[in-house]
Formats: sequence, C-alpha cells, structure tokens
Amino acid sequence: MQIGPHQLKNNLVVAPMAGVTDRPFRMLCKKMGAGLAVSEMVTSNSLLYGSEKTKRRANHEGEVSPISVQIAGAEPAMMAEAARHNVENGAQIIDINMGCPAKKICNVMAGSALLRDEPLVSQILKAVVNAVDVPVTLKIRTGWDRQNKNAIQIAKMAEDIGVQALTIHGRTRNDLYHGDAEYDTIAAVKQAIKIPLIANGDITTPEKAKFVLDYTKADAAMIGRAAQGRPWIFRETEHFLKTGEHMLPPTVDEIHQVMLEHLHDLYDFYGDLTGMRVARKHISWYTKGLSGSAAFRHNMNTLQTIELQLQAINDFFAELKAKNDRLVYVDNDDSDNENNGNEELAA
Repeated sequence: MQIGPHQLKNNLVVAPMAGVTDRPFRMLCKKMGAGLAVSEMVTSNSLLYGSEKTKRRANHEGEVSPISVQIAGAEPAMMAEAARHNVENGAQIIDINMGCPAKKICNVMAGSALLRDEPLVSQILKAVVNAVDVPVTLKIRTGWDRQNKNAIQIAKMAEDIGVQALTIHGRTRNDLYHGDAEYDTIAAVKQAIKIPLIANGDITTPEKAKFVLDYTKADAAMIGRAAQGRPWIFRETEHFLKTGEHMLPPTVDEIHQVMLEHLHDLYDFYGDLTGMRVARKHISWYTKGLSGSAAFRHNMNTLQTIELQLQAINDFFAELKAKNDRLVYVDNDDSDNENNGNEELAA
C-alpha cells in the first residue's frame, strides 16, 4: 500500500493506542513485521509542547520510516499548528484523530465527537492539509451512534479535501468497544472512495485479518490490542495472507530476547523508574495466557527495581523453556478475566 510518496512494505498497520504505541513499541512492531505504526495521540494544544509527555511523543530518534504521528483537537488553527510542529520534529505522515471515543477527548469535542459536526470536520481537514507538505491521513468511526452513521459522507469529504488515506474503526462512538465491530460500513466506504482504506476493529488473528480484507476489500488492516504482548502477530499475519498457512509459534528463547530488548528500550526512553513502571503492563501482556503467569504477574507488580524485574523474567522464561522450546498458551490461565485498562484510550 502507498500513502503519498511512502511505499509500505505490506498492508498491516499498528493502531495508535494511548499509553501503548510509544516509540519503543512502534519500533518493535515494525521490526516484527508491521508496515506502518501510528503514534499515540499528540495534543494540538501548543501550551503543552514543552511537557515531558509531549516531548517524548515527538521523539522519533532511530525510528524506521515512514513516521506517522496522530494529532487530536477540535480547533482548526491549533490542529494546523500541531501538524506543522510535528513535521518539524520528524513526522512524515500526519494522522488526524476523529475516532477516539474516550470521554475526556469527546467532552472537548475532539476525537469521534467531531463526527457530529461535519462543517467543523471540513474546516479541520482543510486547515491541516494546507498546513503541511506531507501526506495527511484520517481515522474515524462509522458514525456517532447506530442511527447516525455518516462515514461515507466524511470519507468523500476527506478525499475531496486531499486526505491521502482513511482508517475506519467498525463501531460508532456510542459503541465504545462493546459488541462486535461491523464491516459492512467499511465495505460501503471502500466502494465510495479511491484513496487507500484501512480497516480496523476486532482484528485479533491472521484469519480475522484475511476475512476483513476479503469482506471489505480494504487496502490494509489495522491491528491494535491484539498486538499488545504479541507484536509478532504482524509477521504471522503477513505469512498467512501470503501463504494461507500458519507459522510455528515463536520459540521461548526468541521471545525472551525480544522482551528483554523491549524493556531495555523502555528504560532508556523513560528513565529507570518510569521505564520500570511502564514495563509492568508490557510484561503482563507478554506473559498473559502462558503457564504459571498469573502468579508471576502478581509478583511482578511488587518488584521495585529493574534488576529484580529482569531476574524474575529470566527465571520465568527458564521455567517455560524447561517445559517446551516454543510458546504454549493455556486456556485456563486466570489472566483471561483481566482488563488491560486501555480500552477507553485506544484511538
């Protein structure tokens, strides 16, 4: 798939997720097979540009091209300035968030709340497209609620204004993440526009990615929560789309090494203390469903140093390897009942 001058290596995209798709995670997913990774939301409020969080989100050092940064806001001039600011800091694609259903975003009329105001959508898109000389993409939902689905109208508007690719999550804003994503609206939008379309929502396995791509005729699939703790889902999905066959599960040794490298990137990126705390949720996702992981994760949250964190991981993976050379997931792990706490923040 191509976005502006950028030819992606495949049609698999990492969804922007607040608190998840930081630079270390994006770089890891690209290494594990993703063709594009969109950053977590960056505010359009210039008063916050100097904050540590915003500066970290604008840090793309060493990141593989193309670098896509998602901006959020509801004021056209501020969104245009945010686009310029991020391009100056290395963004090669600007993605506009009109898909996030989180209350704190919608309460300020940003994210998917914008879908209720098509004239404002038009103003924001024009302002951002005219502000930068890099491709602008847009992420939306199917509409505000099930009685008010306007994805086709928004998609046509975006194409006419100069947006170069569109992502649709197959739920309305009011659906949040409840129920099943629907793909009929995505298929209808694909028929109505010529720019590349990326399908998003409930794509959790290679088989589901193939089904959604075949059903909607979308140009690419965006994977979000299913990549948390399993970034190799991108290479597995690419292999399945090409061959119709499944790859063998990764080896315990490989994922042990992948995890350690990821954690060291987090420590370097955030600093030791914050990095150790951020690492905990990734460790939980990596080990969810593996034999004995419930007790391991519970203990992990009590460890207060990087050294203890790494030692516990090494011990856990040594126990896994003693049982099997490859990762084996078990159905009776009580982690299946856990909430990863990120549902409202996925953009």
